[in-house]
Amino acid sequence: MPTLISPELLDEIEQLARHAGAAIMEVYRQPIVVSEKADHSPLTLADQQAHHLIVQHLTRLSPALPILSEEDTAAFSGADAQGRYWLIDPLDGTKEFIKRNGEFSVNIALIEQGRATLGVVYAPDLNICYRAACGLGAQKIDEHGHSHTLKVAHYEGQRPWQVVGSRSHAGDAMPASLEKLGEHQCIAMGSSLKLCLVAEGSADVYPRLGPTSLWDTAAAQCVVEQAGGQVLTLAGQPLSYANTQQLLNPYFLVVGHSDQDWPALFKFA
Repeated sequence: MPTLISPELLDEIEQLARHAGAAIMEVYRQPIVVSEKADHSPLTLADQQAHHLIVQHLTRLSPALPILSEEDTAAFSGADAQGRYWLIDPLDGTKEFIKRNGEFSVNIALIEQGRATLGVVYAPDLNICYRAACGLGAQKIDEHGHSHTLKVAHYEGQRPWQVVGSRSHAGDAMPASLEKLGEHQCIAMGSSLKLCLVAEGSADVYPRLGPTSLWDTAAAQCVVEQAGGQVLTLAGQPLSYANTQQLLNPYFLVVGHSDQDWPALFKFA
């Protein structure tokens, strides 16, 4: 199956994420009105406006490719015959958006045969973009517009482990595993930016021992993998996006380079 990946497509999806981010920031600058979805998660006008902007653009760009968005799962009829679809979270980290701490992002991923082959994560309040695609590597575009090639850290034991965790969704199973890990420092972060900290080498591991959905992880997983890291289930397998009948991810670990047997460390969770 020929891939859809190209430098031009990656550039276009980055610009789309930035446009969605600009729409989000228009709402961010106003008093934020919050409603509640059926699952009791928060919803804002920013989620909805970013969703419509992204879907409209992707529909024009690739009319034949299905789109799975957090904000309209009912419209998704499944991947195409080649196992391809767009997977988007128009505003990841809505709780962080409401708290106004800047740790929220736009996430757009291309899925091919269950794998995220292109991913863009844009944090509009921070003006930082992480982007990657198979064969094109992973980059961070900083707030000054400078591009940096991403590579995960290599842990060799001369320092404490750097462990990133959720700012708003800390799990109960984490402390026991971290105690077994040994000396470590914890970094709190919101949204899919947690995975990106591993991709850029600022953290060694992000254990997620709590619920997430497919759209929460796909774009950032592509960034991690193209930077040399892994996103693994507790069974040691790469997190997959092939089964769209199951929208929830299993527990997973985002890891850089080390000799640590991460799934064994967290296997009881």
